[in-house]
Amino acid sequence: MLSNYIKIAWKVLLRHPFYTFITLFGITLTLTVLMVVTSFLDHLFGAHYPEAKRGRSLYIATILQTDSANTTMSSGPASFEFLKKYAKSLKTAERVSIMNNFGFSNAYVNGKRIKLNTKYTDVDFWSVTDFEFLEGKPYDDTNIRNADHVAVITDALRKEYFGSDAETVVGKTIDIENINYRVIGVVKGSPPTRVYTYSDVYFPYTAPKSNYEEKGMRGRFVAIVLAKSLDDLSAIQAEFDSHIARIPRSEYSDNNRFNVLIVKADTYFDHFLSMFTRGEKDRVTLYAIVGLVLLMIMGLPAVNLVNVNVSRILERASEIGVRKAFGAPSKALLWQFIIENVFITFIGGAFALILTLVVIHFINSSGWIAYADLTINLPVFLVSVLVCLVFGLLSGVLPAFRMSKLKIAEALKV
Repeated sequence: MLSNYIKIAWKVLLRHPFYTFITLFGITLTLTVLMVVTSFLDHLFGAHYPEAKRGRSLYIATILQTDSANTTMSSGPASFEFLKKYAKSLKTAERVSIMNNFGFSNAYVNGKRIKLNTKYTDVDFWSVTDFEFLEGKPYDDTNIRNADHVAVITDALRKEYFGSDAETVVGKTIDIENINYRVIGVVKGSPPTRVYTYSDVYFPYTAPKSNYEEKGMRGRFVAIVLAKSLDDLSAIQAEFDSHIARIPRSEYSDNNRFNVLIVKADTYFDHFLSMFTRGEKDRVTLYAIVGLVLLMIMGLPAVNLVNVNVSRILERASEIGVRKAFGAPSKALLWQFIIENVFITFIGGAFALILTLVVIHFINSSGWIAYADLTINLPVFLVSVLVCLVFGLLSGVLPAFRMSKLKIAEALKV
């Protein structure tokens, strides 16, 4: 029975090329947009190079000082001292890395200025991340203790500073802000959308200009806490919360303006949301807005396709009347039209998949996002298949239901 429905659907597609084009164009365009957006969201929030362990990582990035009524607040990154005291001491974590939030410097080669993103990190940074070393190795505890002027650079900076013909640059020096650093490693760079790992050059936190010795709670540093397993995340969060709860009020009250201190070890997604929302109510509002946008992206084309499908099915009213006259039940007709529409939608989905691969390849190779690595991986593909199914049902159920209920006399008159 299913194969017969599919054969009928294929014949219908060939019978009316114009309706087929309109239907497939609408489906393909809508699903392409959804697939590209899904791929980009996976690029932003998924566990990818060099944060392949993001799924079992927690981020401590913001200190929020406020009053009990949330009328006055102050927020910003933490100091190195604060994170060393309250994050590095976590016993339930596998590793904790501290790095500065972001920084900028300049290098000069042959009179040309190179604008650099810089990052100061501890040794554990190279363990909580998965950077691929193309040359050399990361700095170690000895480099930290000695405050050595050493640096790890990206392959892009190697090419720009030393030239593309340089066989190896490990051991060579690079002048950054009039300070000579010895290159000890070269890594494959990461996309700037991964803000806590992205940089052009990485220094030990004891290198000049890191300001890691600043006193107080606030500074320019963040921490990534790596759990041994996903099951340990809640235990780490509970332990960190207990550390924060023991901080004396005198350390954060700021002349009694603030009586509430909020510092969280969040998953990356929760941390991202916290930058735009203050509480559960704000998150519900954000989810509602995102849901409305998705509904518009998917719903409006579906409504248009409903109209197209109604017109397409109306042309087959006489066929429906004849089949009902020979005893075809409404349920069988309903399933026929639904399966036909899902079949057509999956054909549009196949075209959308091809078009999405083209768009993603263009984005990755365009240079708009450095080291962009958008992909159609298994989660993206499964979401796309689900979207195809939902889209086919949305645009096919209503017209199919209407036509299956058509009376024989009315169907034969159309």
